[in-house]
Amino acid sequence: MLTVTLGPLTMALNHLLLLAALGLASLVGWWVARRGGENPESALFNLFLLGLLGARAGFVLAYWPLYRNEPLQIIDIRDGGFVLWSGLLGLTAGALWYAYRRPALRRPLGWALSCGVLFWGLASLGSHLYSKGTELPELTLRDAQGEPVALHDYRGRPLVINLWATWCPPCRREMPVLQQAQHDYPNVTFLFVNQGESAANVSTFMTTTGLNLSHVLFDSGGRLAQQVGSLALPTTLFYTAEGRLVGSHLGELSRASLHHALQGLDAPAAIQGN
Repeated sequence: MLTVTLGPLTMALNHLLLLAALGLASLVGWWVARRGGENPESALFNLFLLGLLGARAGFVLAYWPLYRNEPLQIIDIRDGGFVLWSGLLGLTAGALWYAYRRPALRRPLGWALSCGVLFWGLASLGSHLYSKGTELPELTLRDAQGEPVALHDYRGRPLVINLWATWCPPCRREMPVLQQAQHDYPNVTFLFVNQGESAANVSTFMTTTGLNLSHVLFDSGGRLAQQVGSLALPTTLFYTAEGRLVGSHLGELSRASLHHALQGLDAPAAIQGN
């Protein structure tokens, strides 16, 4: 399962786990503070933001050649580009600062962070182990001519499957990145599975936008999205040559976040700046 639906809101599972960890930490901190100490709620929120900032900074530094000529993309966190270790470093530094400056926070904040991080780590690990190694679905889709095409026909090379639609703004924005990736990673097959639209609509879209996408398939009933457990677009799935899932990305991809995800496929480096 990649997404969770809460009423009209669809959220990535990893984002939900992060918010749940923050909520649990706030609850634990409040409970401990009742027995002596200062409520760490505001400190936890600040540390949460500091951790996100540190994780983003680490990602940007790691892929600086891809951001150097497009500095506005640094603040566009919709690409999901974060690095765990730098986020934890920022969180730890902030927590130590709070503990030094506000002694009454030490015990509640320590318990809150310990419980929140432990919950997030175990839940994320469980989710990762559950999804990692999931096999490529045994599903037959249609090509632009209406002919059946089995997904298993694409086994034998690393495979990136992008679930998209022409009416989806982030799908449209990331298409040039994926089109360029077809040339930057020649040993990887990029498969574009349109969700619920006709071949005529997609053909018109590609003609008017000047896109040249290889391996476009059509999933009129959204069966692939249902099988992989994602109700959000765009969704990008990363499979090994043997057809095992090694990663997924919900939302818009940037050149940097795509390169980061492709490292799990042992793809050749293509990190040159513009």
